[in-house]
Amino acid sequence: MYTPQKDILEKYAKILINFALNDGNGIKPGDVVYLVVPYFSKPLALEIYRAILKSNGHVIMKFTDEDFEKLFYQDANESQLNFFPRDFTKSLTDTIDHYVRLIGEEDPHYLEDVDPAKIMKKAQSNKPFRDWINKKEDEGKFTWTLGLYPTEGQAKEAGLSLKESWDQVIKACFLDYDDPISEWKSVMSKIEEAKNILNQMPISKLHIESEGTDLWITLGEKRAWNGGSGRNIPSFEIFTSPDWRGTEGTISFDQPLYRYGNLIEGIKLEFKNGRVSKASATKNEKVLLEMIKQKNADKVGEFSMTDKRFSRIDRFMAETLYDENFGGDYGNTHIALGMSYHDCYSGDKTKTSDEEWEELGYNDSVIHTDIISTKDRKITAYFKDGDKKVIFEDGVYTFV
Repeated sequence: MYTPQKDILEKYAKILINFALNDGNGIKPGDVVYLVVPYFSKPLALEIYRAILKSNGHVIMKFTDEDFEKLFYQDANESQLNFFPRDFTKSLTDTIDHYVRLIGEEDPHYLEDVDPAKIMKKAQSNKPFRDWINKKEDEGKFTWTLGLYPTEGQAKEAGLSLKESWDQVIKACFLDYDDPISEWKSVMSKIEEAKNILNQMPISKLHIESEGTDLWITLGEKRAWNGGSGRNIPSFEIFTSPDWRGTEGTISFDQPLYRYGNLIEGIKLEFKNGRVSKASATKNEKVLLEMIKQKNADKVGEFSMTDKRFSRIDRFMAETLYDENFGGDYGNTHIALGMSYHDCYSGDKTKTSDEEWEELGYNDSVIHTDIISTKDRKITAYFKDGDKKVIFEDGVYTFV
């Protein structure tokens, strides 16, 4: 079993705690961090724990395990699937200032034999927790970040050795630099520049064209482009949450989707009047269709672009966190089905009601599933005054 040297893990932990949280500023003394990690990530989890303590923060910790999760879904009855510890979870929400989660799966197929309807039912039962957390984030009282801990199973799925998978993490997170946080700040400033230019463009619609894709996205009113906030490590994308009602056309994806312990391949989606009118996959289509059946999971919650110049990721990783930030030859484009991001709102989030979010075309769902294409593509912005401009081509933003 390969594990990076201690100094690499220390740098990784410092990025997650002293950079990614609190919008790039790191935690403050007295902050409470909810740390959720798989048991096999202990070498990195220890360094994260140490980084929190050194920053005078407090830790609430939870370990996860695939065997227990699989057992639950195999044996849980209807009542157990619907169980939600409301008082406990509300107290947890009120207590924590930040959430750090390490992701990774020893067996990417560990839930393959589980009825996907049971997984979706449990996700629905946990929706109040997501709603409370989102509200706290909208109020500026909560931040979060995700990081990957590679495993043999995940690496094998991607056709990599475990060391090769870790090498991608080291490159992507600038852990091969003496001061990776400085490198992150440099890249974030470039993303900020591109994001600001996009936010000054009076974009009405986007037209995405590539092999198997002819898709129209309507931006909607009071939209903002976002990115570079540290919410994911790594994160090189610039994204927005469009008005779901204006999505029309077809999009195909060349990257597999690992979701709910299943591998879904060859995904193609058709949209009509903002909803998925047809969905297909060459592998595990049943899981894809079950996911789309969930409330509002047939609507777009996010549209994203990644410039290949920003990302050092050049190998498929069999993990959405990395694949949605793929650089390679053409960067990537991805959409997410399900929940919209309130961070992509140009107004005051704290004064916006649920009814107003709905009127603006922001989607609300317990599902948020990113699906990725790394094909060469052209993205044309159509402006409110009738003009148009190609903003993404050959894997780069054309305006920076």
